[in-house]
Amino acid sequence: MSSLIMLKSKLHNAIVTGVEPEYEGSLKIDSQLMDSVKLRPYEKILIANLANGNRFETYAIPAERGSGTICLNGATCFLGSVGDRIIIFSFCTVSEEEAAYHRPLILVLDEKNKPTGPLKQL
Repeated sequence: MSSLIMLKSKLHNAIVTGVEPEYEGSLKIDSQLMDSVKLRPYEKILIANLANGNRFETYAIPAERGSGTICLNGATCFLGSVGDRIIIFSFCTVSEEEAAYHRPLILVLDEKNKPTGPLKQL
């Protein structure tokens, strides 16, 4: 049986609020936002930086709930800056049968990293 890698969730238009170059790596994300799109601590994520076109992989680390924190850590600091708008993607593997009804969770954020509306399931 074959499987497909599908979009699991997306935090769209997140604003980078901080950079910590001395940290070992990862992207710190408000834990409330992580919970909203079912993103787990240390889960692999793909980041697309809308300010400069950089795309990179790292893993998610929960930040203080409700803080709006989106913080580039370690080497990722060289791929973006405070104020950059980014998209955070996570993926999952599903069977051919599951792919027929799989729908990703999408949360669009405002300039303070608060949801602009309800969670969407495409």
